[in-house]
Amino acid sequence: MNLKKEKGVIAAVGIAIGVIAVALVYFGNPANMGFCIACFIRDTAGALGLHRAEAVQYIRPEIIGLILGAFLMAVGRKEFSVRGGSSVMTRFVLGFFVMIGCLMFLGCPFRMILRLSGGDFNALFGLAGFVAGIGVGILFLNRGYTLKRTYKQALPEGIVFPAVQVVLLVLLIAVPAIFFFTAKDGGPGAKHAPLLISLAAGLIVGAIAQLSRLCMVGGIRDFILFRETRLLIGFGAIFIAALAGNLILGTFHPGFAGQPIAHTDGLWNFLGMLLAGYGCVLLGGCPLRQLVLAGEGNVDSAVTFLGLLVGAAFAHNMGLASSADGPTTNGKIAVIAGIIIVTVIAAANTFGNKEKA
Repeated sequence: MNLKKEKGVIAAVGIAIGVIAVALVYFGNPANMGFCIACFIRDTAGALGLHRAEAVQYIRPEIIGLILGAFLMAVGRKEFSVRGGSSVMTRFVLGFFVMIGCLMFLGCPFRMILRLSGGDFNALFGLAGFVAGIGVGILFLNRGYTLKRTYKQALPEGIVFPAVQVVLLVLLIAVPAIFFFTAKDGGPGAKHAPLLISLAAGLIVGAIAQLSRLCMVGGIRDFILFRETRLLIGFGAIFIAALAGNLILGTFHPGFAGQPIAHTDGLWNFLGMLLAGYGCVLLGGCPLRQLVLAGEGNVDSAVTFLGLLVGAAFAHNMGLASSADGPTTNGKIAVIAGIIIVTVIAAANTFGNKEKA
């Protein structure tokens, strides 16, 4: 595929995802949260009983569908490849702190774009922090940062993660009572599109994200390093399509105050997404990309997902996650600690590698 055609495909994928995100809100998902990887993993963690924040508990079919959509597309394109063994515990820790940063901001990079398309100007601080975090990570990439190579793994290793999603889906349909769910009108967890619509949306997004290799971290990284705009086009298209959808539906409300599931503390919106961007660039991809890679058979990305899941549970159990009222003191401490720990990881895997060489 030539570069021009590839950019056209990525733009089409972005438009489709933007439309899907707005449609999910129309069908019941929380406002400005048609598709948020961090928020949906957090809700799933609550439904599994990993945290007891009753306002955010629901098995999000979008996550299940995204992973299975990527899996099916990878199998169909003969790109399913089981690999892993690249600094597994380091990836778990990085995933953990990426989630801490996202829950300080109240959204992943995907939701950051959707918040902007809905008129939430607080997300501008998040975007600035996200770019700054990626920039700091690039300083280490340019000096030789690496988590080492991956190795071919046995087929069952790569099948386990998609299989777990199938089991979750079956349980959600057959015996939903075993999960914890937010009570009706009890919070964001109670707002969701019908199961089949959510699942279909996830399957489509997973499949086309696998096809296009969409990744916002990769897009910003590649632009800074090489002035390559290919991946950024996809997120620009998501923004434009979602903005158009919000304008059509009357859900575009520009401003800072009163935005849905958001706070107005610019400094901590900035620092939360700085931590998220910093951790993601060291991982080699945003949360969306990590789930797609896990669906493709990347065991390391599956472990990263577990880090995100545990991070979400820990954030709500320990009072680290922000709310519409703003960040908590515990959350601020956790973000600063996260920036320090991620920097230690970056340095150890940059200068430590040089010493061994």
